[in-house]
Amino acid sequence: MSTSSKSVVITGVSTGVGQATAQALLQRGYRVFGSLRRPADAEALRGTLGPQFTPLLFDVTDAAAVAAAAAQVEAALAGQPLTALINNAGVAFGGPLQHQPIEVVRQHFEVNVVGLVQVTQAFLPLLGARPGFAGTPGRVINIGSVSGQVAAPFVGAYVGSKHALEGLSATWRRELQLFGVDVVLIGLGVTQTPIWGKGIDLDAYRDTPYFAPAQRFVQYVHKTIAQGLTPAFVAERLVGILEARRPKVRYALVPDLLRAWVVPRLLPARWLDRLLGRGIGLLPPRRPA
Repeated sequence: MSTSSKSVVITGVSTGVGQATAQALLQRGYRVFGSLRRPADAEALRGTLGPQFTPLLFDVTDAAAVAAAAAQVEAALAGQPLTALINNAGVAFGGPLQHQPIEVVRQHFEVNVVGLVQVTQAFLPLLGARPGFAGTPGRVINIGSVSGQVAAPFVGAYVGSKHALEGLSATWRRELQLFGVDVVLIGLGVTQTPIWGKGIDLDAYRDTPYFAPAQRFVQYVHKTIAQGLTPAFVAERLVGILEARRPKVRYALVPDLLRAWVVPRLLPARWLDRLLGRGIGLLPPRRPA
């Protein structure tokens, strides 16, 4: 199959990694279907990305809209298989788990986990996960996080959702062997993306003991974002992974691989607890002897 006949669905293309990946794939001759939630954004992006880009209007938590989008893509493909589904849409809202409103915790799982499963179920038949499929099976690429294995404070709901994605991706990869559909997980590190700028608002926690440590954590996050991966860099890596003949099951795309990925996973958990706690002020005050 030529590159020009290959088609990819990407969720969450309004900004950041999703939009950069859509641009990178279009430049390589792919046809791209990208999900957005607002009609105005869809029209603007259609004008920017050109005729090979088709906006799909849906929120990943809206079952009817997801099903309608899958039917739209199926009609557009006219019998051709879908090459890949890139599950990129997600949310992240900071706050101490002890005080974070349960509806905010629930939103993380509804979008980052349940919504992702809902979208994947809808598009799997187009990727070849169905009896009688005769084409080349497609590939699912799930955008996870370094947080899926290395937990940070004050983003617990996000961390939990990305931990869940680790397990879901592994189970799906093993189940979908039946149809030859591969599943690849991307453990994304700090990236220069709007998701954190939109999601860290600590005002609601001003009167809690966590406020000062959380402020230090946010300062650290903003510092590391400035040194993070660019969406364009991540997009190029995703294109390479999509086109790899035999991709790894998991990739860690992390700016400082040794410090942010290798060392935290090698250190004893209690050591890492104390290092993080000392760094942002989460250790309890010493009791007098």
